[in-house]
Amino acid sequence: MKNLVMLASCVVLAMAGCEKKAEVGAAVVSAPFGVTAKGEKVSLYTLKGRGGLTLEVTDFGGRVVKCWAPDKDGKLADVTLGWNTVGEYEQNGFSMGTLIGRYGNRIRDGKFTLDGKEIQLPVNEVKPAPRHCNLHGGPDGWDTKVWKVERAERDCLVLTLVSPDGDMGFPGTVTCTVTYKVLPNNTWTIDYEATTDKPTVLNLTHHTYWNMAGEASGNVLDQELQVFADKWTKTDDGLIPVKDEPVAGTGFDFRALRKIGAKADWMKAQPGLKCTDNWYDHNFVLRGKVGELKPAATMRDPKSGRKLEIWTTEPCMQMYGAQNMTPEKGLKAKAAGKTYGQFQGVALETQHYPDSPNHPEFPSTVLRPGETFKSHTEYRFTAE
Repeated sequence: MKNLVMLASCVVLAMAGCEKKAEVGAAVVSAPFGVTAKGEKVSLYTLKGRGGLTLEVTDFGGRVVKCWAPDKDGKLADVTLGWNTVGEYEQNGFSMGTLIGRYGNRIRDGKFTLDGKEIQLPVNEVKPAPRHCNLHGGPDGWDTKVWKVERAERDCLVLTLVSPDGDMGFPGTVTCTVTYKVLPNNTWTIDYEATTDKPTVLNLTHHTYWNMAGEASGNVLDQELQVFADKWTKTDDGLIPVKDEPVAGTGFDFRALRKIGAKADWMKAQPGLKCTDNWYDHNFVLRGKVGELKPAATMRDPKSGRKLEIWTTEPCMQMYGAQNMTPEKGLKAKAAGKTYGQFQGVALETQHYPDSPNHPEFPSTVLRPGETFKSHTEYRFTAE
């Protein structure tokens, strides 16, 4: 359990100035964002930092709808993929820009054993065969919930959710608080905190898709990526972990900054990667200790000069390359008259290993009564 309970001075500093109170600051900008299929009203909150970084966040799943970041000339562009309406988020899927819970990534057959008791979750990913797993907490996960806004200020948003015992099959009533904060140095921080009244498992992440040139500007294959990992996690055809392998000499070697598409030929030549359309939907094992803030990834667009550095206390990062956003799906972009296609963004999800409850060798994701789950991730934007 020591791997799960995370607390560092960086988390305390990031939380300073954004206390959890049931009030809305006068300086916050909010607006209606539609109504869910269940009839729930949804709002959009705009968080602005003194350095120019601006987030537009909805309480529907804690989604980041837009993230405006400056380029080397100070020009702002929205560098996240997403949609303009609640209905599109509900209908189109892809976990676009949302909080993920209770369990990010996959659990084999939706099944695990906790304290000698077998837990069965919904199996909501069955295609293409042989996939058969619980994905991102199930069909009615935390991304489908309207979170309660505890506090909203010009540069800070605090969201809470109470997930009842048995929610999507998971044991225990879990109370979760997520704090978004935009700092003056153009850094967006996320702090996750959760407690439970029964033993359960928990793996939280954020599923933002990044394009440093701006959303709907084209694919990201010529943008550069560095991942601070020496190992990646090989999976079976159902995308369930098998073992960690060295990145050296493979298409997963992002130890130095390089073009995302530079190893496309290597990826296409691997029969074992057919299950991910010979592209990225894999876990990277980050260097450093669980609970200590460390670099996870750097993404850069050479043309605009925008650079994103991701730092986290999590042990891993899942990279998904949007290969399934094919043109025939007709996914309309936020930009008027444009649609999304393959590789137009990349999701870099800080988290624990996939299927951890079934792998005792992985860092634990078990949360017990009396313990507090804490996790911290930073998105640091610069331009050069």
